[in-house]
Amino acid sequence: MKILHTSDWHIGRTFHTHSTLDALHQVLDALVEVVRQRRIDVVAVAGDIFDSAMPSAESYTLLAAVLREIKQAGATVVMTSGNHDSATRLGFQAEWAALAGVHVLTRPEQFLEPVTVPDEHGPVHFYGIPYLEPALVRHLSVFHGPADEPLKTHEQVLTVVMQRIRDDLAVRGGRSVVLSHCFAAGVPAAAATDAVRDITAGGLDLVPVSVFTGPDYVALGHIHGRAHLTDRVRYSGTPLHYSFSEAGKPRGCWLVELQAGPAADIEWIELPVPRRLSVLTGEIELLLTDDALAEFKPDWVSAILTDQVRPLDGIRRLQKRFPHCVTLEHRPAVVVDSDAVSYGERIDRQSDREIVAGFLEFVRNGVGQSDFERDLVAELLTEGDLRELSR
Repeated sequence: MKILHTSDWHIGRTFHTHSTLDALHQVLDALVEVVRQRRIDVVAVAGDIFDSAMPSAESYTLLAAVLREIKQAGATVVMTSGNHDSATRLGFQAEWAALAGVHVLTRPEQFLEPVTVPDEHGPVHFYGIPYLEPALVRHLSVFHGPADEPLKTHEQVLTVVMQRIRDDLAVRGGRSVVLSHCFAAGVPAAAATDAVRDITAGGLDLVPVSVFTGPDYVALGHIHGRAHLTDRVRYSGTPLHYSFSEAGKPRGCWLVELQAGPAADIEWIELPVPRRLSVLTGEIELLLTDDALAEFKPDWVSAILTDQVRPLDGIRRLQKRFPHCVTLEHRPAVVVDSDAVSYGERIDRQSDREIVAGFLEFVRNGVGQSDFERDLVAELLTEGDLRELSR
């Protein structure tokens, strides 16, 4: 059986105020083509289908189109809700969608209702675990732990869930795949990015990878970079770049081929990047004139300016060369240390002209007045003195 593991579509997310719907549709169209060409049997989507609990009409339209195309390409769909999704909205009419082979598992107790897809070697059971907030599910009888201990952390909840799944699988027999949306221990630092909104509090929701012992494959969601925790426990990451911290990192999905036994053949499938993300560093004049930077014109650009003084109207000037420059950070290469004395001590016994000159030097990282500024300040202060004398 061929399974395509993807997650974190985040339909509806913007990229620095720019819509990503068209770009995401392009990437998901490529995913559909993988389904068609590689004859995928099941597409497993591990949560965060939408970026918001209240998706726009356009977001629903995109999801419906992609699911229709996946089905037309010949695959069954199994998806769960993530921490960004509204389980109720995503799961609306899930009962009818299941009749068409699109299984949307969002209710907390549905982890014990696997989607069973047979192949020539027998049944494969897909257990979908929605994102489970301990405070919202621990009152349900299906989540009662040993000795009815209160479930306070994501680790405790998933420990109970996985034990129930192993018990259920022991009765059903066959192979198994688990989908879960969580923050698993062992994620490489490079895989976690600032686009991932933190779902932990003091580390309480970190889930050890050992919790997922048992299934033939565990398809995880939540981390936006691909990650290989064990041979059978992996994150696919999001199919589209949503943050400059993800620049240069691969986008794609895992193709998992389950055999008759416990071993699985796993292959990384690259997906296209509609618009590359680039971070450019240097003084603004270099970024505006260096011919070697011409290749970055079509990219999303984040500029880090190293000028000693922050240039005026920097992002507008950069956008003339890089139309998709969306962020600017001033990180001067030379930083002048300010003394530790108070403001009152700095200006003690100084004239007005000296105070203005010192202020400009302070806020401009050690660069003082130009001749024009010095003359202008002197003229304004003189006019002020004359007005005072004429009263």
